[in-house]
Amino acid sequence: MYRRALAREQVAVNPTIGLEIPAARGRRDRIAAPVEGAALIEALPEADRAVWATAMYAGLRRGELRGLRWSDIDLDDGVIRVERGWDDSDGEIEAKTRAGRRSVPILSRLRRELVAHKLRTGRDGEALVFGTTSSVPFEPSTVRRRALGAWEPGKDERRVHEPIGLHEARHTFASLLIAAGVNAKALSTYMGHASVTITYDRYGHLMPGNEEEAADLADAYLERVAPRAAAPRTTL
Repeated sequence: MYRRALAREQVAVNPTIGLEIPAARGRRDRIAAPVEGAALIEALPEADRAVWATAMYAGLRRGELRGLRWSDIDLDDGVIRVERGWDDSDGEIEAKTRAGRRSVPILSRLRRELVAHKLRTGRDGEALVFGTTSSVPFEPSTVRRRALGAWEPGKDERRVHEPIGLHEARHTFASLLIAAGVNAKALSTYMGHASVTITYDRYGHLMPGNEEEAADLADAYLERVAPRAAAPRTTL
């Protein structure tokens, strides 16, 4: 409880805004700030909002999004149970690792999009959540093309929405949890990483941790749990 309260007091701004994630092949994957992410989703066709919201607010991988079934989503308990993915060659596949099988909390913004999507499609049970049909998964290139069309400015207009990819939306989810104060172990679990080391290697540069900030956090915690009487300052 103390840590949650402390996080609310200390994190006044999102420290990940404007930062990028280094990718394995040299280029950098961008992340969207919270306001920008919401605007990107709002600009999409209604039929595509839920899949992008699930990438951005639950961090599912592309294959996991393609293989997600309504039976994996528990709106009452507020969790998505990631059990499987979808491979271009092999079709539906089980999660490759134990860490890949996980439960991810459903944020309120995501729940709103999922409920609307469910009502719009009329699907349930074993039907694919985002499939072209209830049994055929969506084509990532098609979803991407529609998104680019929605984010592309009209003639003689300035670009308002900088494009983002589904995998970059997953990075955005990680940055959101970091900014909210979620600890690295929980973040690692929600992202489906095999170890927290992978999480630190990938997102460690987004996490707070400089000396001044560490001292401020520790001092604030001590004053909360063990306040001391004010004493006159001394100078050296």
